[in-house]
Amino acid sequence: MELDKYKDFKDKVIANVSQVIVGKDREIELLIVAFLSGGHMLLEDVPGMGKTMLIKAFAKTLDLQFKRIQFTPDLLPSDITGINFYNQKSGDFQFRHGPLFANIVLADEINRATPRTQSALLEAMEEKQITVDGETRKLQLPFMVLATQNPVESFGTFPLPEAQLDRFFMRMGLGYPTKEEEKDIIRLNIGNPLEAIGPVVESGDMEYIFANLAAVSIHPEVMDYLVDIVSETREREEYQLGVSPRGAIALFKACQAYGAINGRDYILPEDIKYLAPYVLNHRIIARGATVLNKSMELIKGTVASVEVPLENIQE
Repeated sequence: MELDKYKDFKDKVIANVSQVIVGKDREIELLIVAFLSGGHMLLEDVPGMGKTMLIKAFAKTLDLQFKRIQFTPDLLPSDITGINFYNQKSGDFQFRHGPLFANIVLADEINRATPRTQSALLEAMEEKQITVDGETRKLQLPFMVLATQNPVESFGTFPLPEAQLDRFFMRMGLGYPTKEEEKDIIRLNIGNPLEAIGPVVESGDMEYIFANLAAVSIHPEVMDYLVDIVSETREREEYQLGVSPRGAIALFKACQAYGAINGRDYILPEDIKYLAPYVLNHRIIARGATVLNKSMELIKGTVASVEVPLENIQE
């Protein structure tokens, strides 16, 4: 396993996207982790924080096809999956591909669409395919859905059900910039910052990275630590609903990707401790913790209560 390729990939992507998005290296790194793990991300923050710009810059950096879907109450499932239509010139039905046939798909304000349209994403996100009129079509790989939603405004929205939230690999927010960062942001946006960046990753390197990620190992004691954290969410009184096995698998995959891009072919307990709040916060139902920050703090408290393995973790 050539670990230098993983670290170079991370450094190149962060450096390139940082030309557009100021002061968000951690969030870009988490986005890389979700992408390499084959997962999807839910960005939850107030409008104007740079969510759309981050996603556009990420897609351009990797030279991947990007499509944006603006979710509204009148959006139909066929508007995102595609539709069969009758072509009068050829005298036959043809399939018009929807915006899901792309590598990076921005589902903007996903909670403004009706549950019927939201559910049309489920098959695409989980199976990497869509079915229209009984015919199944494979989506292009890599495939990643990055959805945004405003946690403050609830008028005219349809909250995502737990089953669909669980399809997202991570949920995070960007947060407000510091004073110095905001001055840099203003200077950057005098023009169009996206025009200043281009692709920095070769397709061959990306194929190698995806193909060899599974080689990152985990010590049995560290695996016990991961599973103990997940088990705690099912047993503690603060939780009405704990993390599912899908959540445990997601946390493991995230740690594999995080370890690789940081130059390791093994998982550390610190990886689990760092990533658990981002991977698990939306996979629980907890008393009094309905917003992102409170859910993350609850997960952090749970992680802190589990004993950390300290010896022989690299074997």
